[in-house]
Amino acid sequence: MEDPHDASVDPREIMPVCPRGRAQPPRTESSLIGNVKTAVFFHAHPDDEALLTAGTMAMLAAEGHRVVLVVATSGERGQADLEPGEALGAARMAELYESAAALGCARVVNLGYGDSGLAPDGGIADDRPDNAFIDADTEEAARRLAAILTEERADLLTTYDPAGGYGHPDHVQVHRVGGRAAEIAKTPIVLEATVNRDPLLRGLRLVQRFYPQLDIRAFERAYSPGEVITHRVGVRRFARQKRASMAAHASQATGADTRTLGVMLKIPQPLYRLVFGTEWYVRRDAPLGSRLRHPFEIPPRG
Repeated sequence: MEDPHDASVDPREIMPVCPRGRAQPPRTESSLIGNVKTAVFFHAHPDDEALLTAGTMAMLAAEGHRVVLVVATSGERGQADLEPGEALGAARMAELYESAAALGCARVVNLGYGDSGLAPDGGIADDRPDNAFIDADTEEAARRLAAILTEERADLLTTYDPAGGYGHPDHVQVHRVGGRAAEIAKTPIVLEATVNRDPLLRGLRLVQRFYPQLDIRAFERAYSPGEVITHRVGVRRFARQKRASMAAHASQATGADTRTLGVMLKIPQPLYRLVFGTEWYVRRDAPLGSRLRHPFEIPPRG
């Protein structure tokens, strides 16, 4: 039996679902060189790709690029109708494959670490498994991811911002492991998937007027301020694929009326395209103030 912890092993291949036609990107490294690129999207758990990068993944696949999805864990400690554990992890991985097919991914890899879970206060859980991703040696985990980057000859890797988005320990570890893996593999482009904190806070403060009990203090440190964001990728044309990716993660959309995915999937399609029509990234080696529209777009000289 193949060892799921061997990063050189591809435990399951997904043949891409390529939409008809190809979008024409702006002046990019890809269009200048004239060859197909490979983008590896690194996430902590199944469904993270749907929330943060699904539109970009679908766009790159439609343009003919190779899109590879890597998750650190199977998300076996997430909230769902199923009890946390192996059965939930298997269910969430099946959902991940469905999501990947909807986005046109060419390959899916699970590094096989344990889901670290969350403490009631949002911090690191005390009852995490022995192989929890948050406890993994950063260098060892980075080398396993780097092996995939090298095998794929990846041109681009996505990670998370230093805050890990909203602070989940596994997301913070993705930032650390991903950054180091790119150094080892010499992957030329590293983009930190994030959300523009500024409009998010404006919206939450507006909601807070009607729901004073809403505590937005945690969001004041979450994600990234607009001033450091370098990429604003328009993905409205791929809203259908992004929505299909979200819908694939049924275990994370049910069980409570306030589940994030469940609420998002109830948004009417025209409004959905508007709300989720942009995905944000930070490229640390791009000049501050860059306003790039495509993952492979060449940054201006600083």
